[in-house]
Amino acid sequence: MIISRAPVRISLGGGGTDLSSYYSEFGGFLIAAAIDKYVFISVNRRFYESIRLSYSETEIVDSVDSIRHKIFRESLKKLDVDKQIELVSIADVPANCGLGSSSAFTVSLLNALHAYKRDFISLKDLAEEACEIEIDILEEPIGKQDQYISAFGSVTCLTFERDGDVLVEPIHMTNEKMMELENNIMLFYTGIERKASDILSSQNEKTKKRDESIVSTLHQIKEIGIETRTAFEKGDLGKFGELLDLHWRTKKKLSSKISDPFIDECYEIARKNGATGGKIKGAGGGGFFMFYCPREQSKLIEAMKKQGLPFMHFRFDFEGAKILVNMKAR
Repeated sequence: MIISRAPVRISLGGGGTDLSSYYSEFGGFLIAAAIDKYVFISVNRRFYESIRLSYSETEIVDSVDSIRHKIFRESLKKLDVDKQIELVSIADVPANCGLGSSSAFTVSLLNALHAYKRDFISLKDLAEEACEIEIDILEEPIGKQDQYISAFGSVTCLTFERDGDVLVEPIHMTNEKMMELENNIMLFYTGIERKASDILSSQNEKTKKRDESIVSTLHQIKEIGIETRTAFEKGDLGKFGELLDLHWRTKKKLSSKISDPFIDECYEIARKNGATGGKIKGAGGGGFFMFYCPREQSKLIEAMKKQGLPFMHFRFDFEGAKILVNMKAR
C-alpha cells in the first residue's frame, strides 16, 4: 500500500502568464501558495490481473487503453504500469473549483506510481511529467503553475522562461508576515463548478494570434505579480490587498466569462464588509472566491454566508508533494 498526497493552490499575483502562448514570447511570472487541502492517491497491488480505479466512478478494466479517465490512463502508460494494480483517489475539495485540483491529482498520481515502481524522481521532474501529461499529451489549454506549486509547495515565485524552463524561488518573508498573510486571506466557495479550459482555450488562441487587448492585459497582470513580490518582501501586506483588487479588475478584461452579475455583487458586498481586494480563483467563472481581509473577518464571513458562500479555513502547505505511506510488498 502506498499513499501519496499533493496540495492544491491559490494564485496570489501574475496568474495567466504561465500559458506557453504567452511565456514563450514574453516570459511569465507569478506567485502562488500551496494550501493544506490535498488530493490523495492510494496504490495497491491487485490480486487479479485487471486494473481497478476508484474516483467519482469505478472502473475495472483489462487494459490501460480501456480506461476512460484520461489522466489515469496516460499516467499509467507513461510509467509503463499495465496490470494488477488498484488506484483510489480522494480529494479535500471539489473538481473544477479553481484551486488546481486536476494538476494536484496528476502530481499525486505520478508520485505514487513512481514510489510503486521504486523510482526516485525530483520535484522539478515530477512537475514536468505532470505538465507533459496534461499539456502535451492531453492538450489541455492550461499553464504550468498548478503542477509546479503542487510539487514544490510553500509560497513560491515561479518564473516561466521563453524556452519553457521554470525557475522556482521561495518568497522571502518573515515568519510573522507569513502568518499575517495566511490569517488575512479568506476563501469562500461559490458553489459554481466550471472547467478552466472553457475560458483558457479562448484566451490561449487570442494570445497566439497576438490579440493586442489580451496581450496588453497579460502584461499588466505580470507586472502586478512582480509588484506583489516586492510588497511581500517589504512586508507591505496592505499593498497586497490593493494589488489584488487591481488584479481582479484587470483579469476581467480577459473574458466576459470570468465574472457575472452574481459574482460582481458578491465582490462589492465583500469590499463593503472588510475585504480590501479579492478575485475568483483559477480561470474565473466560479469555484472559490479569495479575499484579503485584514479586519472585521467575522463580518465578511457573515456577509458571504448570506450570499450562500460558505467559508473554508486553510493553512499554507510547506511540504508539497509527499508520500505519506510506503508499504509496498515485494
